[in-house]
Amino acid sequence: MHDTPDPAVVARRITERREQLGLSEEALANRAAMAPRYLRCLLDAGPAFDPAGFVRIAAALDSTRGELLSGRADAPPGQGSPGPRPRLLALTEQDCWQLVGGHGIGRIALPVEPGPVVLPVNYVVDEGSFAYLTGEHDAAAPEEGAAVSFQVDRIDEFLGRGWSVLAIGPAHYVDDPVELERLAGLPGAAPWAGGRRPRWVRIRPEEISGRQLVSG
Repeated sequence: MHDTPDPAVVARRITERREQLGLSEEALANRAAMAPRYLRCLLDAGPAFDPAGFVRIAAALDSTRGELLSGRADAPPGQGSPGPRPRLLALTEQDCWQLVGGHGIGRIALPVEPGPVVLPVNYVVDEGSFAYLTGEHDAAAPEEGAAVSFQVDRIDEFLGRGWSVLAIGPAHYVDDPVELERLAGLPGAAPWAGGRRPRWVRIRPEEISGRQLVSG
């Protein structure tokens, strides 16, 4: 049994998509081959009132009925509404390390010209540091000793909760054979992007902090 989409939520998605395309409500109605007044009626009543009409609206928006009703499966986070009574709490250093776990995907921020570059990388946690694999001249390869920041976060849009951890410190390449062997054997060491990435970069934070969003 499928949940009935909230007409107000669907109408908001249609309005956002219409504005992205630079269309007025009247222009959308013309594209969908319906009177503007009927379009407004559909938006107020919801998809169950005239399913075929929403198919025409979706086509006029270069979208699909499924995307209008449920949202894009690959949409960026933050499409939902805030949870009830949201609060932002500071995390302790111990909390931060516990949340980032042993491995995952984070974002490395590198100081390059003409401005900082932020890239996603697979990381492992090793003896109080973050480490990731990169190629010799890849975009995620920092200068030896460069001051970088590393961020890991998670958002639960359904519950309106989440957390973010930020680590700041120098980036160093790992050359010691014993360390390299240990890093290679850690869970999550292989980059999702594949390809040859022979260099390990280690970030031992001089500062690590975080915030947690709770609601209710």
